[in-house]
Amino acid sequence: MGSGITGWGYEGRTVADLVEFARAMGAAWIVDVRLNPISRKAGFSKRALAQAVADAGLDYLHLPALGNPRDNRAAFADASGPQGAAARARYTSEVLATDAAAEALNQVRALGAHDGVVLVCFEADGRCCHRTEVLHALNAARLAA
Repeated sequence: MGSGITGWGYEGRTVADLVEFARAMGAAWIVDVRLNPISRKAGFSKRALAQAVADAGLDYLHLPALGNPRDNRAAFADASGPQGAAARARYTSEVLATDAAAEALNQVRALGAHDGVVLVCFEADGRCCHRTEVLHALNAARLAA
């Protein structure tokens, strides 16, 4: 399998789309970065998603330590404005700065180095999703090393 880490949002997509994307990226791992891995969209709740990716020969890992608090999500839609900037700053200071998030980032980094990872969350547009902040944190740590 390949190596590397990328993000993917399931808004307007199917589990089959996710599997196809992961295979095209050469990723072996689907890492769910939602705080609460439940969804009204068929196939994207934790158990169903884990089973579907396992059936496709991929591995699933849920890392709630990287999830965005519910009351911080809406502001991410302001991709280039002040509300979005405030939401990203809050996510960075309140979530990514924790020991639990540091441990989760290390897990993602290790998986990405060997098997490839697709970070999964709802938002189709990465600019409007906290998974982009996770990718930034992973990249910043790599550059600092």
